[in-house]
Amino acid sequence: MKIIEDFVNGTNNLLWSYVLIILLIGSGLYFTINTKFVQFRMFKEMFRLLGEGATGEKKGISSFQAFCISTASRVGTGNLAGVAIAITTGGPGAVFWMWLIALIGSASAFVEATLAQIYKVKDGDTFRGGPAYYMEKALNARWMGVTFAVLISLTFGLAFNSVQANTIASSLHSSFGISTGVIAVILAVITAIIIFGGLKRIAKVAEWMVPVMAGAYILLALFIMLTNITEIPNVFKLIFESAFGLKEAAGGAFAAAMMNGIKRGLFSNEAGMGSAPNAAATATVSHPAKQGLIQALGVFVDTLVICSATAFIILLSGMYKSSEANGIVLTQNALEGSLGTWAGIFLTVIVFLFAFSSVVGNYYYGQSNIEFIKNSKVVLTIYRLAVVAMVAFGSVAELSLVWNLADLFMALMAIINLIAILLLGKIAFKALGDYTKQKANGKNPVFHKSTIKGLKNVESWEEAPVQER
Repeated sequence: MKIIEDFVNGTNNLLWSYVLIILLIGSGLYFTINTKFVQFRMFKEMFRLLGEGATGEKKGISSFQAFCISTASRVGTGNLAGVAIAITTGGPGAVFWMWLIALIGSASAFVEATLAQIYKVKDGDTFRGGPAYYMEKALNARWMGVTFAVLISLTFGLAFNSVQANTIASSLHSSFGISTGVIAVILAVITAIIIFGGLKRIAKVAEWMVPVMAGAYILLALFIMLTNITEIPNVFKLIFESAFGLKEAAGGAFAAAMMNGIKRGLFSNEAGMGSAPNAAATATVSHPAKQGLIQALGVFVDTLVICSATAFIILLSGMYKSSEANGIVLTQNALEGSLGTWAGIFLTVIVFLFAFSSVVGNYYYGQSNIEFIKNSKVVLTIYRLAVVAMVAFGSVAELSLVWNLADLFMALMAIINLIAILLLGKIAFKALGDYTKQKANGKNPVFHKSTIKGLKNVESWEEAPVQER
C-alpha cells in the first residue's frame, strides 16, 4: 500500500500523527475530567497498592509482577534512544510535550487497565486479557478485537522488538565494536530461551530486571544533575521556551517540538495505546481499579522519571546542538562527556537491560493476542519463531526503517483502542466509584460482576453474596 510505503519512508505521515494526537489528548482530558483527576488525587494510593502488590497475592501473577511486565515493555528504547531522537528532531521543547502526554495519558492508562481487569479470562492458574478481549465481550465486536490483536502482535512482538534489538546492537557495536551479526545470534538465542518458558518465566525475569535497571539509571542521572545543580534552572527554562517555539525564529519550531514530543512520549509510556492492559489483565487482585491505579503509576515512572533522566543528561551535555549522533549513540556520548568513558560502558549494560526487558514484555503482549485469535500451540510456536527472527533482523536493520514501521503500527492500534475505551469509559468510571466508596467505608475493596448493573460477558469475577446485594 502507498500509505504504508510513505510512512515507512517518513513522508506523508502527518495525517496519522494529527489524528492520533487529537485522540490522545482529547481522550486523556475526557478521562481526566470524568475520573475527577484520578491520576493526581489518588497518587498516594497508587504507591500503597504497588507495595501491597509486591507482598500480597502469591497465586498466579501478582499485581506487582504485572506492573513489572508492563514497565519492562514501557521502559526501553523510548526512554533512551527515543528521547534523544525527540530532542534532536524537535528540540528541547519536545520534553515538555512528553511530560504533558504523561500527565494527561495516565488517566487513559487507568481506564484501559481497569477494563482489561474486568473482562479478563482464566488461563489455567493465571489470567489473560486486554483490549481485544474487552472489544469482543463489552462491545460485541470480535472483528474489532481480531484487528487489534493482529496489529499489536505485529507492533510489539515484531516491529517494536526489532527496535529494541536495533538499540542493543547499536550500543554494543559503538562501545565494544562487536559485529551486529554476532549480536543478532546471541539475542535471538536468549530471547528463545525465555519466551518458550511461558508467562511465569517472563514475570520472574521482569520482576528482578525492572527495579535493577531503573534504579541504577535513575541514580546515575541524579548524580549528573547534582554535580550540575546550578544549570538545572536553565535546562527547565530551555525546555519551556522551546516547547512553544519562543527560542526559535522559525514558525515550525512549535509544531516540531509538539509532534516529536507526543510521538516519542506515546512510544515510551504507551498510555492509551492498548499495550499495558495486556499485562494488567494477568494480575490477581480483589478489585479491577487496583490494577488500573498501579498501571497509571507506570506512566509517571516511565516518562516523568526515566525519560526526564535521559533528557537532562542530554541537555546538560549540550551535545544535541552539534553532535551528528542520534538515538542511543547521542545518549551514550552525552554520558561519556559528563562522566568519562566508563559511563558509556555502564550505559551499554543498562541499555541491554532496558531493551531486552522490553523484548520480553513485548513478546507477552503478542502471545496474549495470538491466543485471542486462535488458542493453538502450533500457531503460538510459529509466532515465537517469528519474534526470534525479528529480534535478529532488528539487530542489523537500518534505524530509520525500524522506527518508522513501529510508528505506523503504533498509530493504527492506538486509534482503534482509543475508540474502544471512549465507548466503554463509563464502566471504568463506575468501577472507580465503587472502589472509592468501599475505601471510604474502611473496607478493602472487592469487586463482583453484579457490582455494576447490566455488566455482561464477565467470566473471571464472581457474583456478590446474596446479603451484599
